[in-house]
Amino acid sequence: MEAGEERKNYYIAESVGIATGFLINALHSCGLVTLTHTPKPMDFLNKICSRPDHEKPFMLLVVGYPAEDATVPMHALKKKTLEQIASFI
Repeated sequence: MEAGEERKNYYIAESVGIATGFLINALHSCGLVTLTHTPKPMDFLNKICSRPDHEKPFMLLVVGYPAEDATVPMHALKKKTLEQIASFI
C-alpha cells in the first residue's frame, strides 16, 4: 500500500473505543484525569486540524491534573451490585 492510499477499515468504532478505554486507564494510573466529549457533528475538527475529509474524528479527550481540592460527585460513588447488572445462565 502506498502512502496516501485509502482502504476500507472495519470495526473502527469498536477499536477506537477499546483503545480509548486503555488510554484513559493508563492516564488515570499516572494521576491524570480525563473528560471525553463526542460532539455531533465532529467534522469541524477536520477544518481546525487541516485534515482531509476522508479522515473522521471520533472523540475529544481532555486530559489534565486534578485540582488539589477536586472531589468525586456522590452519585458517581453509588455502584450497583453484580446481581443488578448481570444475569447468569
